[in-house]
Amino acid sequence: MAEAIKKSVYQIVGTDICVETDDGKKVYDVICEFIRQNKPVVLSFLNITMLTSAFLNTAIGALYKDFSENDVKKFLKVEDLTSTDTVLLKRVVDTAKLYYKNPKRIEQSVKEILGEG
Repeated sequence: MAEAIKKSVYQIVGTDICVETDDGKKVYDVICEFIRQNKPVVLSFLNITMLTSAFLNTAIGALYKDFSENDVKKFLKVEDLTSTDTVLLKRVVDTAKLYYKNPKRIEQSVKEILGEG
């Protein structure tokens, strides 16, 4: 496999604050391009001072909708996350894998919990 290219979240987004889904979409688009070309990418969170689950859901969680878990694992690596942000990313990834495996079932469960089902 080709050598991984490092991409800086800070450079993609243009700020050290990663909270907006629109900014997450910019990161998602970059990652998608690499995976579609079967090229590995390392996503660096160096210099990122604030990170939210909304950003990560769009940037990384949504990958599980469009690509297999194996492809995401094979072509995407992340680095330079704080321990707190690593836990947040793991929760986002676990939730995305569960959701995209059967989105209708999850949506129905949420409706039942909210009394809408």
